[in-house]
Amino acid sequence: MPKHRVLTEFGMGTSLRRQDYTQAAKRALQDALWHNSINMAELFGFPKEAMLIDVEIACQQPDQVDKDALKDIFPYGQPQLTTTHGGLDIPRPEGQGKPTVIAHAAISVSFDMEPL
Repeated sequence: MPKHRVLTEFGMGTSLRRQDYTQAAKRALQDALWHNSINMAELFGFPKEAMLIDVEIACQQPDQVDKDALKDIFPYGQPQLTTTHGGLDIPRPEGQGKPTVIAHAAISVSFDMEPL
């Protein structure tokens, strides 16, 4: 059966002082997920575990994101995470301390289903 995307959500997250790219990514995912009640599985008559969840995280140092730690955010479904260069690192005034990290997340939910 072909994979059909039924939903895309976006979020933004930060790590203000620790330059923690995983924490910024986690907050971006929570921003995308926590503002919505996603009932797509029930709408199409699928179990929640059938949700195919494609996640893309963008930040300045994508290799610093612990993707395995982010999978715990999803209580069900089959998350697949990728990281890419993007987001922002905002320097502190006069170079004091680590920069503020901003990460962006895009979450797409799909199902394997027959064409409509």
